[in-house]
Amino acid sequence: MAEHLELPRPCRLLRTVAWNLTESVGLPGIGYIVGQELAGRNAAMIAASAVLWLTAVVRKVATGSVPGLVTISALVMTVQAAVVVSTGNVFFFLLQFPLANLAMALLFARTAPTRKPLIAQLAAEVVALRQPSTHHPALHRFFQHATWLWAGLFFLMTVGFSVMMLTEPLTLFLLLTTAVTTGIVVFGAGLSALWFFSVIRKSGLHVRFAPV
Repeated sequence: MAEHLELPRPCRLLRTVAWNLTESVGLPGIGYIVGQELAGRNAAMIAASAVLWLTAVVRKVATGSVPGLVTISALVMTVQAAVVVSTGNVFFFLLQFPLANLAMALLFARTAPTRKPLIAQLAAEVVALRQPSTHHPALHRFFQHATWLWAGLFFLMTVGFSVMMLTEPLTLFLLLTTAVTTGIVVFGAGLSALWFFSVIRKSGLHVRFAPV
């Protein structure tokens, strides 16, 4: 009998994704806006970082674990805040972009060869994907390789942003970082999804919605 990977029902899946994005993006975004209004850019960066670490502490106390997406967001925002607050120089302000992506690349690369690759953790937390009870080497290899893929994509952005930081005007650089980041994330997500479904099809697995 074929085994299954399990996702929550569509409404619950949307709530799960929305909650994770609220924790990792929405709450620090609110903190940033409040800090910006009260005391400017430096306060905004500190406030966003503080909100993320407070969220991590609350989740640790309440559930005994911290979601990977919150951890990633907190580490990246802390790197950016440290660079922005410690210098008022435009060059160092721009340096936050390649440094944040380098931190992401190292974080993904560190977990890729382990028994708990970061992509598997994010799939379980962000979309509540439940894997079969039986270990599937091909599925585990996919999560490891997909984690390496994302490590490579973030490193590619690190190199690209470093070059653009030195060669492009400030306004164009900021526009390019937004466009490139969006494009690479969409590309990586699409490629990962196609790769995932190819792997589970070859492994005889199926994705189904959890019973109510």
